[in-house]
Amino acid sequence: MPGAIQSIERAAAVLRLLGGAGRPLALAELAAALDLPRPTVHGIVRTLRVEGLVEQDSSTSLYSPGPGLRSLAEGWDRHDLRSRAMNWADALAGSSGCAVYLGVPAGRAVSLVHHVFRPDGSPQRLRTNTEQPLHATAWGKCLLAFAPVATPALRDLELHRYTRRTTTTVTALETQLAGARRRGCATDVGEFEAGIGGAAVPLRTGGGLAVAALGIAGPVEELFGAGGEPRPRLVEQLTAAGREISAFLGAAR
Repeated sequence: MPGAIQSIERAAAVLRLLGGAGRPLALAELAAALDLPRPTVHGIVRTLRVEGLVEQDSSTSLYSPGPGLRSLAEGWDRHDLRSRAMNWADALAGSSGCAVYLGVPAGRAVSLVHHVFRPDGSPQRLRTNTEQPLHATAWGKCLLAFAPVATPALRDLELHRYTRRTTTTVTALETQLAGARRRGCATDVGEFEAGIGGAAVPLRTGGGLAVAALGIAGPVEELFGAGGEPRPRLVEQLTAAGREISAFLGAAR
């Protein structure tokens, strides 16, 4: 087995020092306690600050544990996530002509924290603050594919049939998720609502962690070509929006 990674060991040591000191510490104190050069320790605490795990007092330059440590076991606050993503979601709906959904893990479901109507003026029902099945929606399958730690194991899901196209076996679902990881985009071709399809990409925060799914939805024949693949123009727009939101989330974190 390979040995421990030295940089991670040192970062963990910094966090232990800050967490156990009972007071803010200076860079010199951290360097002396770790028996490391100041530039090395400065590089470690600078990275930990970017991730929100360490904070520095602007007046004293002393370091203390950051708010990110208290939220390591928590996901993004759904209201914060929505507020940070909604401008891009609104723009995506306008450019793609599709409805747009923002979904986060919620036990055995995906919870929709934001919904932008299709801009065609057709009758639509607001889906914000509702839950939908993981296995039968593009945004649910996106979370299963790219955020497996935050979602249940496939064998623990109840694979109910919603339409004739709903995937109801673990083997078939595994194949779909493998395809989603390969293309970077999960899809459903009318598996939750007959005739309405979707495509979704993961939203990632610092370090590449997937925290949510950004999806578009519309009539199956408009979203997918004859081969059952999502239309390239829509995938490009969806992927570009997901990339922009992810960059913003990473910077905010």
